Amino acid sequence: MANDDANHLFLKSTAATMRALAGGVEHQVSYAGTDTHVGKEDVRLPALPPRATPQQRASLRGAADGAALWLAHHDPSTHRRLCPSLDGARAIFESAERARVEAIGANDLKGVGANLEAALNQRYENRQIDAPGQADEAGIAEVVRLMLREELTGAPPPRNLSMVMDLWRPWVKSRAGELLDELGQSLDDQESFAELSRRLIGALETGLGDSASDKDESEDDGDDSQDDGDAESDQNGEQSAVGDDQSEGEDSQSMEDAGDGGASDDSEMVDADATEDGMADGESPHSDMDGQPQNRGNTEDAYRVYDTRFDEIVAAAELCDDDELDRLRLMLDRHMENVVSIVGKLANRLQRKLMAHQNRSWDFDLEEGILDAGRLHRVVTQPLSPLSYKMEQDTKFRDTVVTLLLDNSGSMRGRPITISAVTADILARTLERCGVKVEILGFTTRAWKGGQSREAWQQAGKPPQPGRLNDLRHIIYKPADAPWRRARKSLGLMLREGILKENIDGEALMWAHERLLARTEDRRIMLVISDGAPVDDSTLSVNSGSYLEKHLREVIGYIENRSPVELLAIGIGHDVTRYYRRAVTITDVDQLGGAVVGQLTDLFDEDANRRNRVA
Repeated sequence: MANDDANHLFLKSTAATMRALAGGVEHQVSYAGTDTHVGKEDVRLPALPPRATPQQRASLRGAADGAALWLAHHDPSTHRRLCPSLDGARAIFESAERARVEAIGANDLKGVGANLEAALNQRYENRQIDAPGQADEAGIAEVVRLMLREELTGAPPPRNLSMVMDLWRPWVKSRAGELLDELGQSLDDQESFAELSRRLIGALETGLGDSASDKDESEDDGDDSQDDGDAESDQNGEQSAVGDDQSEGEDSQSMEDAGDGGASDDSEMVDADATEDGMADGESPHSDMDGQPQNRGNTEDAYRVYDTRFDEIVAAAELCDDDELDRLRLMLDRHMENVVSIVGKLANRLQRKLMAHQNRSWDFDLEEGILDAGRLHRVVTQPLSPLSYKMEQDTKFRDTVVTLLLDNSGSMRGRPITISAVTADILARTLERCGVKVEILGFTTRAWKGGQSREAWQQAGKPPQPGRLNDLRHIIYKPADAPWRRARKSLGLMLREGILKENIDGEALMWAHERLLARTEDRRIMLVISDGAPVDDSTLSVNSGSYLEKHLREVIGYIENRSPVELLAIGIGHDVTRYYRRAVTITDVDQLGGAVVGQLTDLFDEDANRRNRVA
C-alpha cells in the first residue's frame, strides 16, 4: 500500500512539474503505453511499472520534461508551414525540432538535462542504429537528433550507441559541419532553425531534400492557407499522434487510478466534451511514428481494419525452434520455484472447491455397474438378488471449458508476464485434474509501429481514417483439447525477448470468444489478464485517441449482455473494473495467482449457492 501511495504522489508531482515547466498550461495528464503524445488539451506519458526502478522514474520525468518543452517552445503553425512533404525528409525535420526544444530546456536547467538524458538512455537501451551506408531514413533521423543534441548541449550520445556514433560523426560533419554550427546559433528562432534543417536534409544527400522545391513551397502555402480557417482549433493539436486518448472515466492509468482508484477534485481525467470535439493530429515528441497524421472527422464510430493480409494466428511452437523452447521452459521452471508454493496452495484450494461443487450423485440398486459396498450383505442374505450395483450420474460441472487470454504487450515485460505464465501453467494443471478443459491464448502484434499494414497504407497515399493499422499476432499456447503435458513447453515462449509488442484488446477478445462459441461444452468461461487499456501507436496516430478503447467496450458489452460466454478480467496495476462487469484489479503481480484462483472460486461459489437455492 505504501508503494501505491508513493507512486501516486510521484505521478501527481510529475504532472504538476510538467505543467509548470510548460508555462502554466492546464493539460490533463494520463499514463499509458511506452511513448509520449501531446494533444490540444491533454498529454499522455509512458506508464510507470508498479515497482519502478530509479532509472524508470527518471526516464518518466524526462518524458514529462520533453512534453513540457514541446508545449513551451514549439509553434505548430510554423512547423506545419515549413515541414517537408516527403516521409523521410519529414522524419529528419521533426527529429531536428525535437532536439531543438530539448536543448533549450537542457541548457537552461541542469535537472531537466539529466532527466532528458535518462529518458534517452532508456529509449536506446535495446535499440541500435545501423552504420553509415546501411541505415534507412528512420535511422538517419535518429542520427540527426543525437548529433544535434551533442552540438547544441555538449551531451554525449547514449552509452550503448557511442561506437556507432563515432562512425556517424565524421560522415555527418563532412557533409553538414557548417550547418550544424549555424543551427546552434538559431536555437531560439524556430523559423530560422527550420529553414536550416531543410538545408541540412539536402546536405546529407539522402535524396529527401525537397526544401528548395517550388512545388513544395506552393503545397505548404496551400496547406497553410487552408489551415488558417481553422487555426484556433488546430493550435497545439498538431503536436499529438493520439490526441484525445482519454475520455471521462476512461483514461489510461490516470494518476487518480494509480493512487486511490477514483477521481478527485484534482482529477487528471480528460473531460468527455474534449474527447467528443476531437483534436487534430501532428508530430509527437519522443514518438517513432513517421506517417503523415490525418485530420479526424466524425466518421470514426465504426471500427475498421485497414488490412488483414498480414494478421496471423499461430501456435506458440511455430515461433521458435524446439531447442529454444526447451531453454525458455527451463527458465520458466526456475521462476516457478519462487512462486509455485504460493500459487500451488491456492490452486489446491480451488481444486477442493471444484471437486466439492461436482455434487457427485449415484444411482443405486442396479443390475450392473460398480459393486455397492453398502449392500454387500445382500450377497449373503439375498444371494439371488442382482440389485447390488451402483452407477455414478453424469454431472453438469464437468461440461466446462475455460479460456485464459493473456495480454502479451511490451508493458507486461519482466515479472508480470512471468507470473502470468506461471499462473496459466498451474491453473491448466489444476483444472485438468478436475476434468475442466483449459485453453491458453495470447495476443500482441507482429511489429512495433504498424508493420506491413502501415507500409501498405503509406503506399496507398495514406487515406484518412484507416482504422486499425497494425499486424495482429494471436498466439495459441495450449488448445483446449490438448493435455497440459503436450503444451507445457509452449508457455515458455512468453519469456522470449521480442515476442511482446503492442496490444489491441478488442479484436483479441472477439477471436477468443469465437473459439469458445465453437466449443461443444455447455459452459464457457473466459478470463482476461491484462495490464492496461489497448495501446497501438500506429492506429492511434491516425484515428481518435479512444478508437481502440471504444471498440474494446463494445466487444465487452456484447459478450457480457448477449453471449453465453461468462467473462472475467484481472487488471495488473490498471483499473479494469471500468471495462468489465466482473473484474478485479491488483497492484502487485505477486497477487496474480491469488486473484485468478479467487475469481474462479467465487464464480463456482456463486454457482453452488444458486444450485442450493434452486434445490
